[in-house]
Order: sequence, then C-alpha cells, then structure tokens
Amino acid sequence: MKVLVTGGMGYIGSHTCIQMIEAGIEPIILDNLENSKVAVLDRIEALTQTRPVFYQGDIRDEAFLDSIFAEHSISSVIHFAGLKAVGESVAKPLEYYDNNVNGSLVLARSMRKANVKSIVFSSSATVYGDPAIVPITESSPTGATTNPYGRSKYMVEECFSDLFDAENDWSITLLRYFNPVGAHPSGTMGEDPQGIPNNLMPFIAQVAVGRRESLSVFGNDYPTPDGTGVRDYIHVMDLADGHIAALKAVGEKSGLHIYNLGTGKGSSVLEMVEAFSQVSGKPVPYTLCPRRAGDIAECWASTEKAEKELGWKATRNIMEMSADTWRWQSNNPKGY
Repeated sequence: MKVLVTGGMGYIGSHTCIQMIEAGIEPIILDNLENSKVAVLDRIEALTQTRPVFYQGDIRDEAFLDSIFAEHSISSVIHFAGLKAVGESVAKPLEYYDNNVNGSLVLARSMRKANVKSIVFSSSATVYGDPAIVPITESSPTGATTNPYGRSKYMVEECFSDLFDAENDWSITLLRYFNPVGAHPSGTMGEDPQGIPNNLMPFIAQVAVGRRESLSVFGNDYPTPDGTGVRDYIHVMDLADGHIAALKAVGEKSGLHIYNLGTGKGSSVLEMVEAFSQVSGKPVPYTLCPRRAGDIAECWASTEKAEKELGWKATRNIMEMSADTWRWQSNNPKGY
C-alpha cells in the first residue's frame, strides 16, 4: 500500500512515516523543506532500514503533484503540509491562507484527477476556538477560531466537507490534534523548529540544553489551577499511531470521518516545566509574561470516539513525553 505523505519530513510527518513503514505501508514523501531538513531521511532509514521515496516540492504545484500520482499507484494521502505557528499566522495571514487553504485545494484537485479519493487531513483542536465546555467532543461547535492558523484549518475542513457532500465516494478523515510533543524513543528524531520555537516543549528543551536563557510563560492569570494555560499534550508517537489506525479503520470507507487525537487530560504550562525538570535533572528558569493574542485558557479532548471507532488510545504520559524530548535534545543539541 503506497500513501503520499505531504509534509512527511516535518515533525509529525516524519514520526508517522516511521510507524507506517513498521506497519508495512510505503510512504511517498513530498515536502518543500521550508520547515524541515533533508537529514530526516537518513534518520528514518537508520531506524527502519528503509529509505522512503522523497520528492522536494510544494503542494501548490499542481503539475508536480500530477506527475507524482502518475508515477506511483497511490491509494491514499496523509496531508500534513502546512504552516503551523499561531503567532506567525497573526503577522502573516495571507501566507497561511495561501499555503494551508489553497495548497489543500490544489492537492484535492490533483487527487481527483488521479482518482485517489482517500485523504487523512492533519487538522487541529484550534478549530474549536475558545471552548465553552471541556473536554471537547467532535460535535463541539467549530469555527469561532482565535487566529488565522486555526481559521485556515477550519476553512480546509469546510472545503473537504463540501467536497464530500458533492462527491460522496470520497473517504475524508479529519484528525483534530491537540498538542503534539515528545520524540522518537531512540533519541535520533524529534522536533527541530527553525529559529525561536513557537511551541512549549521544544522551548523548554532548548532552555534545559543551554541554547536559550529562560522560558517565557505567556499568561499566569488564566482561570486555571496555577494560572497558566492548560493543554492536552499528546506524545508524537501516539499521534503517529493514530494516523495508522485511521488509515486502516476508515481510509477505504467513503464518508466524512472526524476524530480528536489527544489524551483526554489537560496539563498546565508549569506542570510541563516541572515534569521536564524532573526527568532531565536540569532547571528550567522561566519568566512570566503577558498573555499572547489568540491564546485560550484551557483545552483538552474527549477521546471516546477514536477509542471506539479506531481502536486507538494514547498511552504515553507527560513524564515519557518529557524523557523522550530530553533524550532527543541532549543527543542533538542543535537539531538535525
């Protein structure tokens, strides 16, 4: 089974490719390397003894996509490719809509021409906006997003939903991730953000390894137990396994399939700092700063639907997430 993996050299995509190979699925990777490194291919090969086919290119290049579908008998697509920093999206909304929304439409057009009508889309819990009630279920209201990144994910979901209404021979799976963290347990692959990290865990890790002086904690006046934001952190390996489960359970079934991928438990920023300090044995100095625009107080998932329909459940806790992140960062202090 060949699956086109857009953004397959990125953080979540690369870990998913490893789990795909272990499951006997052949990933065909497409990535423009804007936020990833070609060295990832060597790491995948070292861990799996398999070097995936890799194309460097952009999902907005329709002719290039057409050529890939013509060259391989691809049965499904896992679509990770996209810009993903909340703060950057506020500063650069047009780039986010062009890359994330337009790119997804170009991909869907190319898939339709090739008669490949199974797609698993990397969506986000940001589509729920600032939730009135937690835990968040798949039927919670969507669309009241708080930043252009979240809106771009919501727009793609709406486009794919309309596509299914018009052409119901498609299998479209929307996976709404919560907060991916962690790294491959080997310590050879992990999150390697370009420039200043936008997400909490890589920033904590870079402070612990000495690359940055201190962590900025944005907001300590939220209505949460310790005043800092609460999120549902999910280990990237659990997340990768969720994609395999979705591909196997519903990838061939026509329908619009929607699942939350999280742990069903929220942890605060300061809880994550404490867990990381414990496993690394390193202090993580932090500075309290004002809230960031577009951030919300708390957000965690109901995971019952994924458990019931996909037979999937996250199994790794925040200590394992921290330990694997530290192993990756201490072995690779400067990333790939």
